[in-house]
Amino acid sequence: MLVENLAVLVLAGFVGFAVISKVPNTLHTPLMSGTNAIHGIVLLGGLIVAGLGAEGVLDKVLLVIAIAFGTINVIGGFLVTDRMLGMFKNGPKRDGSAK
Repeated sequence: MLVENLAVLVLAGFVGFAVISKVPNTLHTPLMSGTNAIHGIVLLGGLIVAGLGAEGVLDKVLLVIAIAFGTINVIGGFLVTDRMLGMFKNGPKRDGSAK
């Protein structure tokens, strides 16, 4: 069972890398918004399972790791998306001349 789960994890990593590496730059912001939603679901699921009471030390450690990584991905994704959207806002030119 453990070997099968590890095989699925490794294959999912390869497939994810192959898919993400082929995404054009213009779709990066919508893709980040989608992954923020997915990681939000992971985070919510981890919190629900933690609240219901995880059994065993390994389950608790994996929950803490999932919640930590989900939180990092959600916060980082929102920061990156906000920064990219900020590049499209109208503002003064960089050379100091206002338009």
